[in-house]
Amino acid sequence: MIDARDPRWEGIISASSEGEPRGASATDVARLLRRLAADAGAAVPATTGDERPLEVVTLDTNPPRLEQATPIEGGALVARAVPGDPTVGFAAFLDGVQISRVMARWSDGVPVVHGTVAAVVRERHDGELGTWRGRPAVSRGVYLPVATAGAARVDAFVREGIPVFDTLDAAAPAGPRHPAELLSFARSAVQRERERLETELAEAWVAAGEGPLYVDGGIASSGAASQHALAVGVVKSHRTLYANGADLGTVLGLGAGSRTTAFEIRSPRRTHVASWYLRLRDAAGHDPFFGLVRVEVARATFDAARADAVSRWVLAERAPVSLPDRRWSTMAYGIRNCEEYLRAITG
Repeated sequence: MIDARDPRWEGIISASSEGEPRGASATDVARLLRRLAADAGAAVPATTGDERPLEVVTLDTNPPRLEQATPIEGGALVARAVPGDPTVGFAAFLDGVQISRVMARWSDGVPVVHGTVAAVVRERHDGELGTWRGRPAVSRGVYLPVATAGAARVDAFVREGIPVFDTLDAAAPAGPRHPAELLSFARSAVQRERERLETELAEAWVAAGEGPLYVDGGIASSGAASQHALAVGVVKSHRTLYANGADLGTVLGLGAGSRTTAFEIRSPRRTHVASWYLRLRDAAGHDPFFGLVRVEVARATFDAARADAVSRWVLAERAPVSLPDRRWSTMAYGIRNCEEYLRAITG
């Protein structure tokens, strides 16, 4: 078993939720792999012909599911129109991106995955968006199952100063793993690193930023930000629907500009939050999820008036429309701006 606390690896091997590693591009990794292949004494990894990101080729293994909602605004989940006109309320937007590719595979199936992760807060001034504090958070490195890969392989990256993220849990036993399982671990590790960067930015904003922050996705895992009035999470995907029985028809039947009454989301590993569904656009003739988002705020800050106010802020972000993005019916332009900026700087 490799000990990540070994002084040789200080600052190089990282659990993907800890530390601030140095960066290494995919080109750096490819160059090292070519050298290893030319070294007769090294374990030679086989290159892979599949250049598609794991985010594309690896399917989500979490099945869609329904969960019972616990109402906190009245005794049942019901639909209601959001009163008043949409109002611009968000001062900034937070989003992140990730891209992970299999650079090579060793003969025993251990993949070498390069991951690039970035997150940014884009702050609004006079209708224009600019990068808060002048820079995004970026992390690049190799994702390996350290105990399975072995010390010699890890050392090859360490000597080049390439950050290595351990894709296995610290308590995981050493030994061979199914190659597909290792790819799933790598993708999850990249996702955890993205969540870490986004959480750090959210916490920094609520500590020093001015005005409400629109967070792409939920806020329950966002540390101190999940308990702060400035952070508002907007969830666009709905693999988990917090509705059962008649509640499901209430959620899917929402009209444009209407929301459900609020409910509480509880998790043993995440902060409890208040949440509700909001329909941004008329779904007639479309998929039932067209224009449907789920909003999250800190549980302690919730009341019905706040839910209406936050809903008006989210409704105001329907324009300008985020075309040509296929998610335009639920994507705020500020979030699209974050993604375009990050893709431009990360390549």
